[in-house]
Amino acid sequence: MEYKGLTLDPFQEDAIKSIEKNNSVVVSAPTGSGKTLIADYIINKDIARGIRVIYTAPIKALSNQKYKDFCKDYGTENVGLLTGDITKNPGAPIMIMTTEIYRNMAIIQDPALDSVSYVIFDEIHFINDIERGYVWEESIIFSKPNVRFLCLSATIPNAKEFADWIKAIKKHEVDVIKHETRLVKLHKFFYDTELGITDLDRLRQWAEIPEYAARGRKYRKQRINPPSHIDLVKDMKENLPCFFFNFSRMACQENAAELAQAKLFEENPKISQLVREKLAASSPEINQFKSSKILRQILPFGIAFHHAGMLPVMKELVEELFGKGLIKVLYTTETFAVGINMPAKSVCFEALRKFDGITFRPLHSKEYFQIAGRAGRRGIDTEGFVYVMVDRRDFDYKSLKKITTADTEPIRSQFKLGINTVLNIIKRHQQKEIDKILCQNFYSFQKYGYDLYNVKRNSMINTFNNQKKKLEKLDYLKESQLTEKGNFASKIYSDEILTTEIFGTEFYHNLNEFQVLMLIACICYEPRQKTEFYKTYRSKFLEELKRKIGQNMLINKDKRFKHIEDLTALVHPCYYGESIFQIVRNVNLLEGDVIRFFRQLLDRIGQVKAASMDYDLCQKMENCKRLVEASLKEVDVV
Repeated sequence: MEYKGLTLDPFQEDAIKSIEKNNSVVVSAPTGSGKTLIADYIINKDIARGIRVIYTAPIKALSNQKYKDFCKDYGTENVGLLTGDITKNPGAPIMIMTTEIYRNMAIIQDPALDSVSYVIFDEIHFINDIERGYVWEESIIFSKPNVRFLCLSATIPNAKEFADWIKAIKKHEVDVIKHETRLVKLHKFFYDTELGITDLDRLRQWAEIPEYAARGRKYRKQRINPPSHIDLVKDMKENLPCFFFNFSRMACQENAAELAQAKLFEENPKISQLVREKLAASSPEINQFKSSKILRQILPFGIAFHHAGMLPVMKELVEELFGKGLIKVLYTTETFAVGINMPAKSVCFEALRKFDGITFRPLHSKEYFQIAGRAGRRGIDTEGFVYVMVDRRDFDYKSLKKITTADTEPIRSQFKLGINTVLNIIKRHQQKEIDKILCQNFYSFQKYGYDLYNVKRNSMINTFNNQKKKLEKLDYLKESQLTEKGNFASKIYSDEILTTEIFGTEFYHNLNEFQVLMLIACICYEPRQKTEFYKTYRSKFLEELKRKIGQNMLINKDKRFKHIEDLTALVHPCYYGESIFQIVRNVNLLEGDVIRFFRQLLDRIGQVKAASMDYDLCQKMENCKRLVEASLKEVDVV
């Protein structure tokens, strides 16, 4: 079978046959094997018939990239984008959105979903994510009966179990298509200070050799320094370009600068010319940022870095140069491994450990294979290479072997009944329906199989009843009906209680836009240990707000308000009309992180505005939105 001038692989043909039968499909195939072509087939087929298709992505960066790709393929007029803070062409036949946005639409049974044929879940294995996995489960549970799913993932060891769950709760056929052969063979190596590029068994043998003193007495081994990323690039130079993954944004920048100083590559004047052309229309102040200065110095040598803390225009510049084959080594964070279609010949890991927000832990095998799968370009390379740097002090043979041999980790349910979910279930369903919904999560299916509806003591029912009691005490529910506060909270998708106690009650009365922005900033802000605020602002407005918070027994207990004075460093200049270029000087956060913070403000402002029936509050929210957008206007934020 041929499609778009390409001869399809058997797994692609099988998936298309399932789609022609109007079945849902779970596709498990290696990175770079052509899963996206199946999504393209659905889109081409259905938009020609006037039927809508939704494409969901786990991260905004992937949503933005897909939006650009689909606009090229199908025309800007046919493609829309929803990411919470950005709305473009919402009535388009092809809608791209984060999975959270789709979940929010599905749970309220948004009429915009009535004409949708398929929802494409890219990177469906994110259902395993401890914090966000429930979003994918709820997206499937609350989807309308007419909707079918195309679930794409690199590896799902328990794909049949997952497909059977969808079949059990949605009552339609779900086919599993597995393709396990990589077209580009993958070679996996390790990198040690003494041995250089080696394999895991040789590294173990070398690490376990005892050392002896002259008289035969055993003595303590000499401490071996960790391997150098520069030495690794030198040793694998013939297998460039490479992605060099590091789970620290700052380390990506520092390593890229160090490699440039090592003078391994000749300067390429063509890159300098392309950089000038790309930035010609941007504000000259972009060049004053530290990350921009470093990038402009190192890019001519074919070296770059890429992470979520960069200015969007700089990220786009790096992506374009990499796409043109002008970047030899790209230091990047995990974000670049999620769906973004830019493979390299090699992938390097600085370590197989990451900070997950609580502690440092080894990568899961699924994470390793997701990233390693970026090595080897289909149609360009006959083989791909993966290199893992190993620090002897942390060497653990069993752990490394388990992570890198095979992805054997099944996806597991992360279902949890949040406040928004409970309120919307009560608001939109009768008790009989609620009892059924509470049995439909993947956890219940994994535990009880097709008997999930017949279990008398379902733990989710207990959790639901406990949440219900809590909400009744807070006056969000009365006699199983949503109160005014409950209705407000049902339209808020995170920090529901705190947001509602502020904006769904009289608390916000008599507050001005500065004070409103400060409250939302406190709700949004994610504190980090090493964040420093260089300049903060005391004011009458701030003191009034602090007194008001202190007098409210429910709100003043929240720890997030302890950062209120620090956050004036960001909000005060925004309120008084300063641009993002001035604001970033008040804090040691990366520029992209500051932009992300203001993007989160816009998202929360939009939620409050949509939830409120109060004209004055809606007007204040609109004014706040304008203030934030004015600060961001000089940077390309998409």
